[in-house]
Amino acid sequence: MGSINLKSAEELSVMRESGRLLATVFDYLDGFIEAGISTMEINDLAERYIVDQLHARPASKGQYGYQYVLNSSVNRVVCHGVPSSTQTLKSGDIINVDITLEKGGFIADSSKMYMIGTVTPVAKRLVDKTYEAMWEGIRRVKPGSTLGDVGHAIQSHAHKHGYSVVREYCGHGIGREMHEEPQVLHYGQPGKGLVLQEGMVFTIEPMINQGKAKVKLKKDGWTVVTSDKKLSAQWEHTIAVTSDGYEVLTLRAEERL
Repeated sequence: MGSINLKSAEELSVMRESGRLLATVFDYLDGFIEAGISTMEINDLAERYIVDQLHARPASKGQYGYQYVLNSSVNRVVCHGVPSSTQTLKSGDIINVDITLEKGGFIADSSKMYMIGTVTPVAKRLVDKTYEAMWEGIRRVKPGSTLGDVGHAIQSHAHKHGYSVVREYCGHGIGREMHEEPQVLHYGQPGKGLVLQEGMVFTIEPMINQGKAKVKLKKDGWTVVTSDKKLSAQWEHTIAVTSDGYEVLTLRAEERL
């Protein structure tokens, strides 16, 4: 593991603003993501809003050669789904929209599940339990806790409800770079792994499968799907470790209860 960049109060202030802006992107997209829209249209809406309205940079575009501003992962797509003008959402679909945004030199990263039209109870349960699993992990974040505590909380919640946790992809430190140390696994053992300390900033982004955990990479080199063709869901937030707990930097309006 490389060195971990602890963020100063000043740097956290900038990251807080990046996260706030990213949350508004989802608020904006909420009015458009419905049956009949293509995943490329969602991508283009997000890009125009980030660039023209927020005067920020879509950090995913150009990263590792990726051409788009977001990932759109529908149904059995676990992560890294590529927007397409020919992929139109229909009632019953579930989709994860994963967006990054850079402002003032610092990046925020978040994703949200959307349920299109009328989805099956099975699909809704997966989406809801994945959201709960993310929060189970987030609530373990505080100085002195370990990444194993976080991963174990997520894994335990998923397994309790009969789901599996994808192991090939994980959360990550974030700051001036999209991917920094540490890696944040969504499974683990309590008390094991890196000890958290104030100033760490990382993502928690569990990918939870309806069926088996096994995944495969499609020929496009980006899109990851479930091997058994069953559904997958994911949620993501950017989290800062504070002096006495955590702060969710990408918290959205509907989550501020």
